[in-house]
Amino acid sequence: MKLAIESHAIEGWGCCYAPAGSGPFPAVMLLHGSEGAWSGWSHRHAVLLAAHGFMAFPLGYSRGGNAWHAGDIQDCAIERCIEAFRRFREHPLAAERAGLYGLSRGAELALLMATLMGADPSLSPALPDAVAVHSPSDCICGAFTSRSFLESQDPDREAWDPSARAWTWKGSHEGLLPTTPIAIEDYPGPVMISHGTNDSVWSVASSRRLEQRLTARGGKTEVYYYEGEDHVLSPAAENLHHQRLLSFLSRHLSASVRHRAS
Repeated sequence: MKLAIESHAIEGWGCCYAPAGSGPFPAVMLLHGSEGAWSGWSHRHAVLLAAHGFMAFPLGYSRGGNAWHAGDIQDCAIERCIEAFRRFREHPLAAERAGLYGLSRGAELALLMATLMGADPSLSPALPDAVAVHSPSDCICGAFTSRSFLESQDPDREAWDPSARAWTWKGSHEGLLPTTPIAIEDYPGPVMISHGTNDSVWSVASSRRLEQRLTARGGKTEVYYYEGEDHVLSPAAENLHHQRLLSFLSRHLSASVRHRAS
C-alpha cells in the first residue's frame, strides 16, 4: 500500500512530514509548547498539516528531555531555531513560501523569531511568509524547567528560579528579559492569532493586546477567540481551529506551489 504521508530527514535537525510525491509543497515549521518535542503533540499537528498538502517540520527546540519528561525551555538559542527554519526552507520538497506555527511557549518563540528576523537585514531572505500562533504570550516569559513541575513529594523536584531565562539571541539575554513586550508589529507579514477565552495557562488578554498592536500596524491579521475554551481546545473547537488554520496557511503559502511549478 502506498503511503499518503511520508517522513523525510532534515539532516542534523530531525524529520518532517509531507504528502507522498515530488512536491514542491508549501512549508510550515511547528514550534511545540512546554510539553516538549518528545510528547508527540507537535508531530501530531505536523501529520495533520501534511495530510492537507503541506510539508511540516516539528522542530524540537527544548533542551534535554525524553519520552517521559519534557525538556527545559531555558537558554534556548533563537538563532539556532532560525537556522533550522532556513535549512527546512532549503529542502528539495519545500516550495518557495514557508511559515511558522507555534503553540503556547512555541507561539512566543514564533513571534520572537519573526520579530528578530525582521529587524536583521541579513536574515530577511529567510523571513517567514506567514506566522500563526495559538495561545501566545504578548511578552517574553521566564524559563520553563520540567523539574519544577514534578509532584511536590518527588525528591527531584526543583524550586522555580525566577532568574532563569528562556531565550538567548547571539549568546545574550539582552532584550529578552521577562515582561519585555514582543514587538510583533514590526513583522510585516500576515499573522493569525487564536486563543480560548477561558485559557487557564496564558490569559486571553495577551492575545487581545497583540490584536490591538497588529491592528494599529495594519496589514493582514486574523484573530479568532474560542468562547469558553481552555488552553487545550475541545474536539469541536479544535476542528474549527484547524479549518481556520489551514485556510490561513493555504491563502498565504500555497501560491508558491503554482509559481514554482509554472
